[in-house]
Amino acid sequence: MGERIPPAAMLERLVSFPTVSSESNLELIFWVKEYLAGHGVGISLEFNEDKTKAGLFAAIGPAVPGGVVLSGHTDVVPVEGQDWATNPWQTVQTEGRIYGRGTCDMKGFDAIVLAHVPQMLAAPLKRPIQIALTRDEEIGCLGAPPLIEKMRREFPPAASVIVGEPTMMKVVTGHKGGSGLSVHVRGYEVHSSILHKGVSAIMVAARLVEWANAMNEKNRTATAPPQAAQFDPPWTSLHVGVISGGTAQNITAKDCRFGLEFRCVPGDQPLDWKRRFTGYAAKIEREMRKINGQAGIAITPWYNVPPLRPEDNGEAEELARRLTGDNESHVVSYGTEAGQFQEEDYSVVVCGPGNIDQAHQPNEYISVDQLEAGGAFVRRLIEELSV
Repeated sequence: MGERIPPAAMLERLVSFPTVSSESNLELIFWVKEYLAGHGVGISLEFNEDKTKAGLFAAIGPAVPGGVVLSGHTDVVPVEGQDWATNPWQTVQTEGRIYGRGTCDMKGFDAIVLAHVPQMLAAPLKRPIQIALTRDEEIGCLGAPPLIEKMRREFPPAASVIVGEPTMMKVVTGHKGGSGLSVHVRGYEVHSSILHKGVSAIMVAARLVEWANAMNEKNRTATAPPQAAQFDPPWTSLHVGVISGGTAQNITAKDCRFGLEFRCVPGDQPLDWKRRFTGYAAKIEREMRKINGQAGIAITPWYNVPPLRPEDNGEAEELARRLTGDNESHVVSYGTEAGQFQEEDYSVVVCGPGNIDQAHQPNEYISVDQLEAGGAFVRRLIEELSV
């Protein structure tokens, strides 16, 4: 008989694995593999190229079409530079909250699903529950597509996918698409006292970032199209989260690197925004090369996350609404792996425990009430699939 672990204790186990996206997640994946094996559940793994990370999927119930996929990611964002009151890799429960990195985004959902494996196995399921745990979501949803491809080869097609990102257990039927560009500005080093003879990669990068600021202001003040009105914000946003460069204060910087991301409302295309940015960068590059021909700007695609589009009479939406009782309309501005499932002809919604406001924050937490609400959702799903 496999180990029975309640959701809060399961969450404690999962949080203890520091699966920051820059590091391996294999310790967590192999622990989950052993846990499922203890219950007699076989799994498949999908590794990245250098075998340092993996996604995992498993199925419980009959091998027939029409099942439901419960999908969550295993990676989390870094804690460096954040002011934590507790150890982020140990859960601390107080005043109805469970603190720890990933408790909300999104190991809380993962813990609920895994904790209910014994109930899934004991139920007379007529349709299967498929469990998908992905890698590298936090750095551009890189791990879901190869995992989905492998699932489609090995499992009968599921009817619905529930992506358990934090929505306070509301049924989210749409989200923005996103894309990212890696930008490398190559300058030319001279002493800063004669900076007019050099090219500062940092100061050029600042112009490119300021272009993004100007586009945000332009988008913010424009009239939002009707299909964007539900989003917060109801406009396409541009963001730079990390920038680095330079060697000394008195040298024009030879290199500067940053990432630029676009979160697009319906009607806006990431490719169009890439063209606008590269066009502006090309103009700046011509000015740089008038000073020194070695200077330049290299722009490389980083990631592309498709939007989740509301479905007409979508099976996943109907299922999630029955299980939650939520009949209101919800969309979100953050991206998820839901659009990637949808691109592969799955019916998909986003619905999971926790508040997105807590994601990526110091002292991240999930409320005990939300953990319990997620558990009730999974138990109702088990009943639904047993009829």
